Amino acid sequence: MTSRRAVPDELADWAVAHAGQSCVTCSDTAVPATVAALLPGGLALADAGAGLEEISVALVGARIGDTVLVHAGEAITVLPEVAP
Repeated sequence: MTSRRAVPDELADWAVAHAGQSCVTCSDTAVPATVAALLPGGLALADAGAGLEEISVALVGARIGDTVLVHAGEAITVLPEVAP
């Protein structure tokens, strides 16, 4: 098993490049978060840098340690693993 970093440098660079862009529907932005624990009902605890928060992973096949892109509390994709 390979180790993952909470936010790989490439994703941090992407986030900086796209800062200020938001959803045209709700004005929220998507942020990368690392899945720390899977919970019943399609939920998970994830860390986006400000501590653990509960998110929905019902739409994606997330595993513990995966980095997911979270929009409005919903994981919308599992980000590809980036080599350290």
